[in-house]
Amino acid sequence: MENNEIVQKIAVACDDKRAEDIIALDMKDVSLVADYFVICHGNNERQVQSIAREIKDNMDELGIDIKRMEGFEQARWVLVDIGDIVCHVFHKDERSYYNLERLWGDAERLPLEIELEG
Repeated sequence: MENNEIVQKIAVACDDKRAEDIIALDMKDVSLVADYFVICHGNNERQVQSIAREIKDNMDELGIDIKRMEGFEQARWVLVDIGDIVCHVFHKDERSYYNLERLWGDAERLPLEIELEG
């Protein structure tokens, strides 16, 4: 499965748990950290954990290994490392504070299938 397809599956998993402001950034030309970032947020700790768990469960179903997951217990900023793709699941307060979209402003945004649906 291509990374772009995996990004789409991650976005759908986030949307399934009512994540807000889901975006995907193509990081290939701006960072060595990952090829793609998926960024979203939840409104409380329980929702942040639910989103991160849904990403993990969906990747498990696809046979894709999660390299590591950090911040799950605190649920303020959960980082889900899938190798070439890194998911940032924020609590809404932390998202505005860290503002990764501005920090990585040179990265191109990918259109997400969930945006096309609705």
